[in-house]
Amino acid sequence: MSDMIKDIRALEVLDSRGNPTVRVFMELEDGTRVSSSVPSGASTGEYEACELRDGDKKRYGGKGVLEAVKNVNEIIAPALKGINATAQLEIDKKLIELDATKNKEKLGANAILGVSMATVKAAAQSHHLEIYEYLGGVEACRIPVPCMNILNGGEHADNSVDIQEFMAVPFGAPTFKEGLRYVAETFHTLKKLLKDRGLATSVGDEGGFAPNLKSNEEAIEIIIEAIEKAGYKPGVDISIALDSAATSFVVGKKGMYDMKWSKLGKKTTDEMIEMAKEWVKKYPIILWEDPLAEEDWEGFKKFTKELGDKIEVVGDDIFVTNTKFIRRGIEEHAANASLIKLNQIGTVSETVDAVKLCYEHNWRAFVSHRSGETCDTFLADFTVAMGTGHLKSGSASRSERLAKYNRLLEIEDKLGDRAKYYWK
Repeated sequence: MSDMIKDIRALEVLDSRGNPTVRVFMELEDGTRVSSSVPSGASTGEYEACELRDGDKKRYGGKGVLEAVKNVNEIIAPALKGINATAQLEIDKKLIELDATKNKEKLGANAILGVSMATVKAAAQSHHLEIYEYLGGVEACRIPVPCMNILNGGEHADNSVDIQEFMAVPFGAPTFKEGLRYVAETFHTLKKLLKDRGLATSVGDEGGFAPNLKSNEEAIEIIIEAIEKAGYKPGVDISIALDSAATSFVVGKKGMYDMKWSKLGKKTTDEMIEMAKEWVKKYPIILWEDPLAEEDWEGFKKFTKELGDKIEVVGDDIFVTNTKFIRRGIEEHAANASLIKLNQIGTVSETVDAVKLCYEHNWRAFVSHRSGETCDTFLADFTVAMGTGHLKSGSASRSERLAKYNRLLEIEDKLGDRAKYYWK
């Protein structure tokens, strides 16, 4: 029996927000069968690979993915049958050539990524390897620090907070298992604090709480209180990471920001940087993602110059997991890390290239889920395979988020004494 691709087919399924997404099934000639499900983002960068939607308002408000499914079944599947599943680079290159557009708008990055991930899964299973072993080799033993989103704002919630994500980062824990416990306990302590103050304990898209607070700073302060009440030391056991998703509240393209949800009003790039400097000095912030908008390259450079030696400055919308933009960021010192999202670029091979480029220039790579997720755990294995050292996969609620964390518990247990856990 061989590991040649025998069959590929796709199906329209629903993601964690109840919106359609693509699930790809792959079968090899040796009988191996796998499936792969593609996530979807709400806060998206302008230059992300195209997520193909049908636009038919009579179905799912125009968000159907029947065209992407059709592209898998009628264009991609015939082109890949008979190719060895271990030929990942060849397959991903073939997918890119079949699409033949800059941003994968013809076939859809959702169609392409589903096939790309399924290929990795099938090859790994066919060779009796875990996905992280197949992708990362024998050196793949670093378990990421979970950057757990415990409080939501911005476009991921319906409240009075501008910052999209407030994350608890258990960088001081000895193992992933303990780190996950640290932040899960903090999450539940935060829920009790919110409830005691008569604040909402409903959750946003990624499982974090979404209360109406008096200010963005109050969000940080109540998280610090939760860390302490859970029995941990802020800045020693657990620190804080932020994702401003500033493109969501930029005025125009760059240079002015409207803190509209908290009603703080408009701020210039320089005022945003000054605010960030005050917060970093005042609070145990260890990482800040998208502090400014995707077009504000000059602002990112200023931000990194001021704070890059103190915290990890992560570009998401500005880089969109694309080596072209990451390379520019490296050359211009616009950050010191890139967020990594598989569906921003559309194939596993291109995502690996983005991570490697970061490493080559002493940058960090911060792997991330999307707000519209599935219970597919590929992301957990990918993070271990790449050895990135940190991952954000949402909160300690919602099964599509916990699936990734639980998979990491399995991997750490399987690795045993070989497992490594550290921040930098």
